[in-house]
Formats: sequence, C-alpha cells, structure tokens
Amino acid sequence: MGLKLVVIGGGSSYTPEIIEGLIDRYHRFPVTSVVLVDVAEGEEKMQTVASLSRRMIAEAGLPVEIHAGKDRKKALHHADFVMVQVRVGGLQARYYDEQIPLKHRLIGQETNGAGGIFNALRTIPVLLDIAQDMHNICPEAWLINFSNPAGIVTEAVLKHSPHPKVVGVCNIPYNMRTGIASLFDVGVERISVEFLGLNHFSFGKRVFIDGKDRTSETMEKLMNQDVDYAPANIVSLPWNKTFLRMLGMIPNPYHQYYFQQETMLEKDFEQWKEQGTRAEMVMQVEKNLFRQYADESVKAKPKELEERGGAYYSDAACNLMESIYNHSLDVQTVNTRNNGCLPELADDTVIEVNSLITANGPRPIAVGSIPRQTSGLLIQMKKMEELVIEAAVTGNYYSAYAAFVMNPLVRSDEKAQIVLDELLEAHKDFLPQFTKGVVRS
Repeated sequence: MGLKLVVIGGGSSYTPEIIEGLIDRYHRFPVTSVVLVDVAEGEEKMQTVASLSRRMIAEAGLPVEIHAGKDRKKALHHADFVMVQVRVGGLQARYYDEQIPLKHRLIGQETNGAGGIFNALRTIPVLLDIAQDMHNICPEAWLINFSNPAGIVTEAVLKHSPHPKVVGVCNIPYNMRTGIASLFDVGVERISVEFLGLNHFSFGKRVFIDGKDRTSETMEKLMNQDVDYAPANIVSLPWNKTFLRMLGMIPNPYHQYYFQQETMLEKDFEQWKEQGTRAEMVMQVEKNLFRQYADESVKAKPKELEERGGAYYSDAACNLMESIYNHSLDVQTVNTRNNGCLPELADDTVIEVNSLITANGPRPIAVGSIPRQTSGLLIQMKKMEELVIEAAVTGNYYSAYAAFVMNPLVRSDEKAQIVLDELLEAHKDFLPQFTKGVVRS
C-alpha cells in the first residue's frame, strides 16, 4: 500500500526538490499520493508547482498522484508524513526581517538575530495549529519541520502541542559533510561528522572517513585550504587560524555571524546598499524559477534552484522520512529532544545532533559534555531560544525584549527596543498574539 505525503507550504520554490527526492527513493519509500497545501496568497505558485510536479512524475513513469488545494484539514486525512515548509508572511516578511535590523546596523538575517526571532514569532503559532490538526486528524503521522528557525520551531511544537511525532531537519549538516568530502577528494557517503549544538549553531566535534577519526587532518586542511560549505544565502569568509585551533571543532557556516560579526555586518550592509537585501535577491531568483516552472517543456528541477540556498534540501528531508518508514537504524543529523545527550541542557530542549533513526523516531546519540570553549555561548543561545518560544506562545512583550537583549547579534538594550518595536509594527498582521499580551508602559 502506498504512502501519503502532505506538503504544507506546497507553493514553495523548494517543492520540486522534494518531488525529485521522492522519485529517487520511490522503490524504498513508495509515496503514491502527494498533496500540496498553501494559503490563498500562495495558490497560484502552488498550482504552478503542482503542474511541474506532475510532469516530473510522468517523466519518471511512476504511479504517484499530485493534488493541490487550500483545505489543510481535508488534506491531512490518512496522511503518513506531513512536511511543513512555511514562510509566514512570505518573502516580504523576510525583507522586513533583514532590512529593519540592517537599518540600525545590526545583522539582518532570516534565522539569526532579530530577524530570526521574528521569523519564529510568526511561525510558531502556525505550526502549533498544524500540530493540533494532526493530533485530531492523523495522530500517527510524522510532522517533518523544515520551517525556519527549525530548532526553535520544533521545540515549540514538542513543548506546546499534543502531537509528539515531530522532527526538525536542516540541510546545513549535509552541506558541511560535502565541504569536508571536497577537502579530502572523497565521496560524501564516506564522511561522517559528530555534530553537537543547536540548529544553525552546531559544531562538528569529530570527523570520520570510513570510520577512521580524521578530525586533526580536517582542521589542518580548513586552516590551509579554501573550502566553502556555506549555503547560497551566506557570504563565505575564511576562518582565523587561531580561532580554529582554539575551537578544535568544525564551525557551522552560520557561526560567521557570531564570531566574525563586524565583518559580516559590513558585507551585508554593503550588499543591502548596492544590491538590496537577500530577500530582494531571492524574489528575483523566484521570478526566474517560476517562469521555468510554468514552461510545460520543463520536466525536471531547474539547476537554478540551488541559488535559493537550499542545496541538499531533499536529501535531508527525504532521507529522514525514508529511514523512519523503513526503520533503517542509520545515523542522521536532526533536531530532536535532547534526552540527556548534552548534559548541560534540559532533557526537553531541542538540539541538533546525530541520531539513530527508527520507526519510532530519532534516538539522539550522546556526545558527552559541551566543550568548555563553546558551552557558555551555547547555553546562552538555548536560554534565548526558550524566551522566543515563550514570547511566541504568550505574546509577552518583555519576553520578546529579553530574547533580543540576550541575543549575541543584538546586544544593545536601546537598539533591542527600537528594532523590536519596528518589527512588531511591520509584522502586526501576522502576530495576533501580541495584541493580547503584556502591554508595556
């Protein structure tokens, strides 16, 4: 019997990646029904994506039905997996997340800093509604969350919804593995990395090639070779050799925002003034992509999709679903409950860590204590994330302000208030919880 996959946010330009991933895995992961769901504003794009998806399926000669619609509850009936890839407020909301902080000379980024906090504030209530619907309609289905910021959103759903079958995924760990593979000129399947930390704030603690520890060699190569494993949405900078020796671990590309903050801010500020925000660039990329998607002669995912910053997206998402379905017991890097994996953090917090993938979900693999050189900042980041979740659920202004002040990419108490207030105003249509929260004097 075939499987049913529901893709919420089906009008996303990333959806053809998922269809490609399903085609490649059909004989191991037999999805025969895909239902794309989106809001009214995304319906035109969704229908375009659905048409391309049908052409891709026909080209592959597979018995997979593609449906599309706006009725989420109807779509969820009999679902086996529900993939959520929403951007609440669309690319215009991302523009505000990036432009308003940059205007005040703060990092403007969709998943980190002030913009990342507001992405979470808009997204968490929507995911909680989806999880509640799943609990009522398809309680056995797995919710696979790719909505950013993936770690914070996943933790919010696990803590504040009745649906326990939730896993967060991100393509960055796979990007890092491919970067390391290029350093050694070997296939990525031979590389394994022991990850620890939080989504977009994880570290590669140890590197193995064919099961042999090659961490020291990897660090030396990083210091002496030019390797870029950053996604398209991050300007890649070389790492300071002293920093790498001190760290003793492989940094995540998003760590540039934290450890090279001044340089990244200047580059992003210059890019904003000369070319516009990343959101504006993506708007143009999407126009070009959807022009191709609408071309009935196109029957495969366009190469230009990689410019969106989502390389290896389908691998991260489809590998996870396939392994849950097959009880594969392989190791993947996912966002899941800590459950004692990192002893410095509470068991119910969500971390990004290697996990054994079973039919009952991920089982995080213990990696020991957080190394001292990063433990303080990592714990601070987790406490900041908890404040973001509190603010998203309650609409408490002071919780949101506290998250801003604690975030290393904001720091200034005065700028925190100014940027918070401007973002609240810009996103007010998507933040109904703040109309009933604490009213500040």
